[in-house]
Amino acid sequence: MNMQILPDIDSKPTLVELGSRVRAWRARRGITRKALAADSGLSERFLADVESGRGNVSINSLEAVALALNISTIELLQDAPRPLLARTAGLLASLDDNQLDQAYSLLAATFGLGNAQGREQRVALIGLRGAGKSTLGAQLAALRGVPFVELDREIEREAGTSMNEILLLHGQAGYRRYERKALFRIADSYQAGVIMTTGGSIVSERETFDLLQSYFYCVWLKASPEEHLARVVAQGDMRPFDQSMTEAMEDIRRILASREALYARADAVVDTAARTARQSLADLKRAVAIPVAVTAATPIGDKK
Repeated sequence: MNMQILPDIDSKPTLVELGSRVRAWRARRGITRKALAADSGLSERFLADVESGRGNVSINSLEAVALALNISTIELLQDAPRPLLARTAGLLASLDDNQLDQAYSLLAATFGLGNAQGREQRVALIGLRGAGKSTLGAQLAALRGVPFVELDREIEREAGTSMNEILLLHGQAGYRRYERKALFRIADSYQAGVIMTTGGSIVSERETFDLLQSYFYCVWLKASPEEHLARVVAQGDMRPFDQSMTEAMEDIRRILASREALYARADAVVDTAARTARQSLADLKRAVAIPVAVTAATPIGDKK
């Protein structure tokens, strides 16, 4: 099994830290332990021991976990970002909000982020399932008179098979390749405008998220963990939650916590918590500066 179980009293800080990193990366990717076990070829029990800091894991097992998470083993083990990146982050941390906004605009203009022609006409809705992406996205597209597309469906079209089959045959790395191809095609095909929903984990892939922000005006639709779960349950779609409701809520909280800073990179934020679809649509229209009328209220919830 490539592992020795250590007694609780002998748990080493290094193993505890490693387990925490595996758990955090799994949360950021938005996949269950069962799914990670299937993708890595390791047992769910083994991964539970690793994440709890009790598993003396081998390098082969680490490589299998990293591959399944679509990261390098170094990324899983590294203690800190690149030195120059750390220095830059330290400088930015000393700026106020207005200065940060100026710095972001300067970096974007200098290094190409967000300079694609017609970017403001292509709106991408990001956020966890249950935030209202499908409901509000379709309404916004109708109001704006532009197509509404779901990135997941376009990825399936790109690959010629279902999402489950893509992950089964090609893993996370293959899925991300098809995802980037789909993004390029959508940006090229809908230069006059489009409203697009994305999968909740897209922000955890730096290159893919940078690409998304380069060609699309990104809006984070956020909600409370309780509302995320309640809306998913109301739709009768508990994937990928294969645990109890308590465990599902803990997973949602962990996922949101691990992605919050990433979601916050969006161009605008619309909080759908305790809001009707009508109210949230009005907020979304203001966020993308679309002067059109509000439609009747309907229940909020993602179909995917």
